[in-house]
Amino acid sequence: MKKIIALMVIMLLPLGAIAQNTKTAYVFAQEVMVIMPEYTEMINSINALSEGYRKELQQMEEEYRRKYTDFVNQQDSLTENIRLRRMQELQDMETRVETLVQAGQEEIDAKQQELIRPIQEKLRNAIRAVGEEKKYVSIIDPQALLYYSDDMEDATPFVKAKLGL
Repeated sequence: MKKIIALMVIMLLPLGAIAQNTKTAYVFAQEVMVIMPEYTEMINSINALSEGYRKELQQMEEEYRRKYTDFVNQQDSLTENIRLRRMQELQDMETRVETLVQAGQEEIDAKQQELIRPIQEKLRNAIRAVGEEKKYVSIIDPQALLYYSDDMEDATPFVKAKLGL
């Protein structure tokens, strides 16, 4: 009987050691990302692109309002042919505005995706490096979870340090 108990203790000791060495940590990835200089550069770039589209759209809308006002004021004195042409011109302008809005949004979205990828990759690499250095079994983002234990270690400061933030 003593041999069986001794054998069980010997067999269970490695499991206890493994259980003690499994560390899980968490990182508030969004918190880290928004303070990265590359993220600020991306936001500035996207804002500049958006501003260019906003100015172009504003000019087109001002031109449309001016032509629409002129059309309304003159429509009674215009011949049928000219009135139809100006109505068509106004419709074409509406279509161009809609096209500009759609194209602008698509370009802004594409540019944002293009610029965010290397930032996310740099952050992932830093998290991975911290995980390897600190011997974590896993690092999670608690913002994406429904529950996480207070026993987990916060690796956010280590990731910030790895990124020089």
